[in-house]
Amino acid sequence: MKKIFEKATGIKEEELHSVIWALIYIISLFLSYYVLRPIRDELGVANGVDKLPWLFTGTLIVMLLVSPVFSYMVRKLPREKFIPWSYRFLSLNLFFFSLAFLLGNPALTTWISRAFFIWVSVFNLFAISIFWSFIVDIFNREQGKRLFGIFSAGATLGGLLGATTTSLLINKIGNSGLFLVSIIFIELAVYSSKKISLYIPNASLNKNEDDKKEIGGGIFSGMMHTFKSPYLLAIAAFILLYSITSTFLYYQQANITSSYFHNRDERTTFFANIDILVNVITLFLQIFITGKLIHKFGVILTLCALPFISIFSFAALGLHPIILVLVIVQVVRRVLNFSFARPTRELLFTSSSREDRYKAKNFIDTVVYRGGDQVAGWGYSLFSSIGFSVSQLAFIAVPISVAWLLISVWLSKKFNINSPEV
Repeated sequence: MKKIFEKATGIKEEELHSVIWALIYIISLFLSYYVLRPIRDELGVANGVDKLPWLFTGTLIVMLLVSPVFSYMVRKLPREKFIPWSYRFLSLNLFFFSLAFLLGNPALTTWISRAFFIWVSVFNLFAISIFWSFIVDIFNREQGKRLFGIFSAGATLGGLLGATTTSLLINKIGNSGLFLVSIIFIELAVYSSKKISLYIPNASLNKNEDDKKEIGGGIFSGMMHTFKSPYLLAIAAFILLYSITSTFLYYQQANITSSYFHNRDERTTFFANIDILVNVITLFLQIFITGKLIHKFGVILTLCALPFISIFSFAALGLHPIILVLVIVQVVRRVLNFSFARPTRELLFTSSSREDRYKAKNFIDTVVYRGGDQVAGWGYSLFSSIGFSVSQLAFIAVPISVAWLLISVWLSKKFNINSPEV
């Protein structure tokens, strides 16, 4: 039975406890985020598409402020402390947002909505980056090939549960009630992260006596290492181009849905239902397909699938900028990202040093990602102001996707070298 289980899942007996707690961790974290995501997307549309570049600028500014603070915590504290402290600080913020929406002056609602949009955009990248830094730190390359697809499936299940929760409860308990649901699951994620640490000695081949010590380095070392290493710089370019194309698509979504839906709850439900559809398809692929593809073909297929399909997706949206095509493109891109691109790009960091797994990775996942938002957001606004249509704007993303595909091919080849120069 043990052999059958290991063959079916890829999980070895000595890894079982740590994998179970890691799954609870990622399911709880994504559930808490996907409860908030449809609310954020609706507030972004309600504030006006023309205000989105400013919201993304605010997000980047907050990221630039938070990143050195996080690096300082990583430098001074063992991960058993800085991980729960980081999550509980986010929970405290969310609690105050709950009070603000519940008791706030209607005159301030617009500004509270904008602040919340920025906060969720920071929470999204920051909290999830911490999880993957932790996982990459305790599981090695060989384990990652077997297990990262399973963890991604947990993320998808959490997203599915979170989106379903919002879709079912938004009209019953409102935004403030959903914020409290999110806080509960953030705390469960914290508890799970502590339990993983208890089982690491029995599961992780990366485990050593230094794991409980401070990581060290300067507060800007993540940024410096990224620009000095061709390998890390290529990963940063991959994230940057993914972010640019995603933000372009986000603006397309805002434009098309604002003209199609005129009720705020309808938009929130629409966004939640897209999340549900994405996560159902993704969960199937992650359970039955992702691990097998990585094992059989290596990372090149799973890393290049998203930029390759993006070329044709944006061309299709350029030819037919309607709600049906938008839904198809959003679903296909997000499914490919969560099923293939995300677990594969996390696997790339198993070839990095321990410091880079936390600091450089966090810098790339947050600051570089939001930098792509800025390029895309203001670029989209500029082209719109000079008369580009929604259709023409979609075609701009086609050559960007081609460049993204070329970088993905280079990264795949670099990773396949036994000891990449990082």
